[in-house]
Amino acid sequence: MPQNEITFPELRVLAAVDAVGSFTAAGARLGLTQSAVSHAVRTCERKLGAVLFDRGRHGARPTEAGTRAVARARRILRLLETMGAETRGPGPEGLSGPLRIAAFRSAAAQLLPGALARLAARHPGLAPEVRIVREIGRGTAGEVADGRADLGIATLDGTQPLPPGLVAAPLITEPYSLVHPAGHPAPRSLPLVDWAENCGSYTRDWWAGQDWIPPATINAEDDSVVLSMVAQGLGMAIMPSLALAMAPAGVTVVDLGPTGPRRSVGYVTTPELAGSAAVRELIRALRA
Repeated sequence: MPQNEITFPELRVLAAVDAVGSFTAAGARLGLTQSAVSHAVRTCERKLGAVLFDRGRHGARPTEAGTRAVARARRILRLLETMGAETRGPGPEGLSGPLRIAAFRSAAAQLLPGALARLAARHPGLAPEVRIVREIGRGTAGEVADGRADLGIATLDGTQPLPPGLVAAPLITEPYSLVHPAGHPAPRSLPLVDWAENCGSYTRDWWAGQDWIPPATINAEDDSVVLSMVAQGLGMAIMPSLALAMAPAGVTVVDLGPTGPRRSVGYVTTPELAGSAAVRELIRALRA
């Protein structure tokens, strides 16, 4: 093995230190001493030519270089974990093992249940692990790029470009609608209730051309909270169809017409996992 080549045990150390934030805790997780973890990190830093963690009383925090290295480490380790199943192929009951999925809330609630039911019927041995990730900044695609998820359900035309090197494809295009308290005589005169995930490139141009939409007077962190506030008569909102699929009683949903905003929602994965059997089967189930 070349002297500067990172070993699999060293990759596990990098991932563990990042996960728990200290050399001592990483050692406990891996069954190693603190000094063995420290030595492994120093060896990786020497091989890669960069400081990977800032050490201090706060523990160990990845540097910018460390963040990139840990993301690569997690992705390589995940390939190693799936290598056996990929080599053996499906058993009598189909595929087995964990399948890590990141999704924003409304996609997890509306797109995943049916897809996972179809997947379970074909492969009862698969164990999906679903994490809800806010679609802000790098969002679900960032979880995939950083090796924390095998597949992400993401907005594909948002303000933040996808991390480079990922594989993505659309699943649905969803329209936006106006939602307001039922029976209100002039809903467009109401204050706007909004949330941080709602405004992306897919809505901004349309939004800018609507002189009837006021600045948001109430900001929430979750679309379900927005709906509850609208139902209580606190304002109106402009929301995508996934978020409106389980709109509460007391609200009216109004179509914004053919020129209204739309957004594309799809899947994101890595090139190396795109060819894996479990991810292929999940994509098939999402498209069914």
